[in-house]
Order: sequence, then structure tokens, then C-alpha cells
Amino acid sequence: MTQQNTEILSVKLAEVKHRIEQTSRLYHHLIVPKLLAVSKKHPAEKIEAIYKLGQKEFGENYVQEALEKIQQLNHLDIIWHFIGPIQSNKTRAIAENFDWVQSVDRMKILTRLNNQRPESLSPLNVLLQYKVGDENSKSGACQSEILDMLDAANNMIHVNIRGLMCIPPPSNNRQVQCSYFSEIMTLFKQLKSKKPLMDTLSMGMSADLEAAIEMGTTMVRVGTDIFGSRC
Repeated sequence: MTQQNTEILSVKLAEVKHRIEQTSRLYHHLIVPKLLAVSKKHPAEKIEAIYKLGQKEFGENYVQEALEKIQQLNHLDIIWHFIGPIQSNKTRAIAENFDWVQSVDRMKILTRLNNQRPESLSPLNVLLQYKVGDENSKSGACQSEILDMLDAANNMIHVNIRGLMCIPPPSNNRQVQCSYFSEIMTLFKQLKSKKPLMDTLSMGMSADLEAAIEMGTTMVRVGTDIFGSRC
């Protein structure tokens, strides 16, 4: 990384953080949402540069790509989140190498992650992916499936259900964005009343970050606005 490229990353990261903080103040939120830097398709050197700027949590979508970067950067105290679709044959690698998984959308995957999490590691932090809207191409569980997974997790000792995640259908309409986020926020509040330890609602990306913050997200996922165009 050249000094110039590092400075560009520093400016981009600062701009995103300012955007998050400014929107949080606008809606009088006492807690500023956590930023997850989405690093898929970006090299390890960029991740390290951003880590040195104070960003500790990174999200990856593809297992093999992520494993290579986790190995390259194992000297850093990075918190790794897996945020992509999960195939059954990838659960062991995810369970053994990540700190968080945000995209659990079916019982089979949750069970495999619990069974394959090494005893030597702390429980895997899990977000259940809730399907908002009617977009067939997007992953996610319906409300009844979410409830079933929560019940099953009571008997699992190697996963810790921390909350919900969603990827709503794309829309440039602020009202539509808020309606999607309001739907998952309603469910999150219902679940949290029964399970107070649930503390994380991951919703909002570059295009709908402000709407997500307005509706009460606790974590936003931002990639291109920090890293620039993908490789």
C-alpha cells in the first residue's frame, strides 16, 4: 500500500463513520451503530491498512477467499464475520475460523455450526437471517423458522444467538426502505423481550444506511464506500 492509497482509505473510512454518527444524532439515538467493513474481493493489505486506522471488524462472503485472508492476517486481532450464503459443505470451515456468522437461515446450518465449533473456541456468535420482502433470490428465514431455530439453540452450547440480520430488496425509496427495516425491528423487539441477551440487529448498507439507522439498527455493513471498487 502506498502512502497515498492509505490516505484515501483513511478519508473514506472517516466519511462513513461521520455519516453514521451524524445520522444517529439526527434521530437522537444514544448508541451509535457498529460498523462492519465488508472486505470481500479486497486484498489483505487493504484490510490491514484499515485495521491500523482503528477498524477491527470485517465481513467476508466467500469461504475460500476469507480463509486465505484470515491466515495472512492472523497476527492481527481482527473480528471476522461471515455474511454470505452458507453451503452445508462449508460449515466446518466457518465454525473453525470465524467469530460471527450473520447469515444463518435454516436449522440444518445452525445445527452443523454448533456441532462443528471446536471446544477450544468460545461459542460462535450467530445472527439469524430474516427474509424481508418477497424477493425470491434472497436468502432468509420466515418468522416461524426463526422461532424454531431460537428454540433449538436453547440446547446448543457452541453457538450464541445474538440477534437478526436482513438484506431487503433494493429500493431507492426511503419510505420503502424504512418499511422493510420496521418489519424486522418489530420482530427483533418481540424476540428481545423474551431473550434479553439478544443485542444485535444487522441491517443497512451503503444505499440504505440512513433508513436503517432511523429504524434502530445496531450494526451496518459497508464495503465499497470504504474500500473503493472491488478487485
